[in-house]
Amino acid sequence: MNLLIMGAAGSGKGTMSKLISKKYHITHISTGDMFRTAIKKKTPLGKLAEKYINQGKLVPDDVAIMIMEERLNEKDTENGFLIDGFPRTLAQAHSLESLMQRVNKPLDLIINLVVGIEALGPRITGRRVCQNCGEVYHIVNSPSKVPGICDVCGGKLVHREDDTLERLETRLKEHHILTEPVLDYYHKLGIVVDIDATPSIEEVWHSIDTVLEKMV
Repeated sequence: MNLLIMGAAGSGKGTMSKLISKKYHITHISTGDMFRTAIKKKTPLGKLAEKYINQGKLVPDDVAIMIMEERLNEKDTENGFLIDGFPRTLAQAHSLESLMQRVNKPLDLIINLVVGIEALGPRITGRRVCQNCGEVYHIVNSPSKVPGICDVCGGKLVHREDDTLERLETRLKEHHILTEPVLDYYHKLGIVVDIDATPSIEEVWHSIDTVLEKMV
């Protein structure tokens, strides 16, 4: 299965991606991790992306697509993949579609996590992230075993500066302006399933799993 997961900040993309990847044995491709890996490996494209990131700029679409192409050509994507965090704009969606035609790995389904701002607020403000490995927790819904300490690597958990209600409102506006056209485009292709992401993690996972089971 070749999947893409979409949703506003705090909708649960990271949590659901891990559950999907684990059960269906497909590679989770987070664009943030993808950039960090390319930079760590010091590939030519990784070095180019690093220049933009160090300047506080977004990685240009053409560079992001080239890095994505490198990633999709790696062996661990042969049994399927789940892209998280891309595309964010209609232009990126068109570029991604062309890329997938080139590598002969078309998208099978887009999972769109739908949740209202009244539920997103507490999720965002309660989120904690390991500053070492990037593992994500929530002080109420999925806390670490030891408060403030990552279960995976023992790193310190931090509250990111952009995990505030004010920043959430800005990100939701950006999501509406930039990403809604992407969803409209994919809806017209008939490959989107909208999932109510308001309930518990277990309930949301059950809804997604029910859909994916029918595809296996």
